[in-house]
Amino acid sequence: MIENKEKSTIVLFSGELDKAIAAFIIANGAAAYDHEVTMFFTFWGLNALRKDESVLVKKGWLETMFGKMMPRGANKLGLSKMNFGGLGPKMIKYVMKKHNALTLPQLIELAQEQGVKLVACTMTMDLLGLQKEELLDGIEYAGVAAYLGDAADAKVNLFI
Repeated sequence: MIENKEKSTIVLFSGELDKAIAAFIIANGAAAYDHEVTMFFTFWGLNALRKDESVLVKKGWLETMFGKMMPRGANKLGLSKMNFGGLGPKMIKYVMKKHNALTLPQLIELAQEQGVKLVACTMTMDLLGLQKEELLDGIEYAGVAAYLGDAADAKVNLFI
């Protein structure tokens, strides 16, 4: 007997810490309930998948500037409200640690361990000048058609 898993998809468009945390909490919760989960990262949401360290890749001037202006990795994302020049994320990280909540990098790792499909939008990567070497290991690369294929079969589709 073939068991059909429930499917859920999440588009992470935002590059803000609180929204990325929420997206990964939902994704991990759905995966824990045995859902097949796809997270599609586009535009500023791709910053959550960037490696923390600088990676030497050949880029044009404009792509280099985009790379310098965008936060590099999950630890560098700002808050959507009350950012206060970087103080807000420090405060929220302190509160999360105090309550033994998983950090965003830990939530990303847990999602990968649970088999959540993390997909970087290749069109946006081209637009922003991001290259595969600059993103985390173990993620997939696809365009919007691949996401729509997953979303068409899903009962839950979220845009964050």
